[in-house]
Amino acid sequence: MRKTKLKSLACSFVFFGLLMSASQTVADELKVAVASNFYPTMKLIAKHFELKTAGSSGQQHKVILIPGSSGKHYAQIMNGAPFDMFFSADTEHAKLLEQEGKVDSGTRFTYAKGKLILWSSIDNYVDSKGEVLNKKDFRYLAIANPKLAPYGKSAEEALKSLKLWTNLKERLVLGENIAQTFQFISTGNAKLGFVAYSQIMNPGLSIDGSFWEVPQSIYKPIEQQAVLLKDSDIGREFLSFVKSDESLSIIYESGYGLP
Repeated sequence: MRKTKLKSLACSFVFFGLLMSASQTVADELKVAVASNFYPTMKLIAKHFELKTAGSSGQQHKVILIPGSSGKHYAQIMNGAPFDMFFSADTEHAKLLEQEGKVDSGTRFTYAKGKLILWSSIDNYVDSKGEVLNKKDFRYLAIANPKLAPYGKSAEEALKSLKLWTNLKERLVLGENIAQTFQFISTGNAKLGFVAYSQIMNPGLSIDGSFWEVPQSIYKPIEQQAVLLKDSDIGREFLSFVKSDESLSIIYESGYGLP
């Protein structure tokens, strides 16, 4: 009987030791909802953060990224999605969440300024002034859905400023987000379309084609804001890292303006 108790006690110590060992190696996780246009850049930032915060015991923070349109992320958060942070492609959705009391107070900030371009995967097709839009020798013009994606809303504003919205509306093909819009053009399903400048500046990818950088005077500034949804040490640590010179350098090299 005594031997059995000792054996049981020894097993308990072993189990407790395994639990302690596991707790030292299991990383803190951070679930980050991120606008599709910023997803490639955020992957780089998250990787740098994880490497920088790796401890001597091998413990490493884990940043889980969930890309999508800002409008969809907003709706998911309002319906209880378990995100810790939200990187929107505009200011509107971040402000709305703040007004609804879904945000940790005082954490909303601008992390990047987006640029809109008219892009085609065909070399020398899009001219330096965007005159190709007046030629109408294309069947489809791709933009992100203006109701869901800020870059789509900016594309609509630009077309209306150019007085082309009504004439080209029937040729529009709408992507659910800016990533899908880019895919429409890159696969040739649409001959050209409006995407984020950062998408053709994607580090590690060689993007062919031609583009026109849309004058920022014909669409509202695309200020991209982030908010902390759940207060935590890892969340605040990651926010600070995004604001660091290291992250700002990555953001700038990815084709964004800095805040």
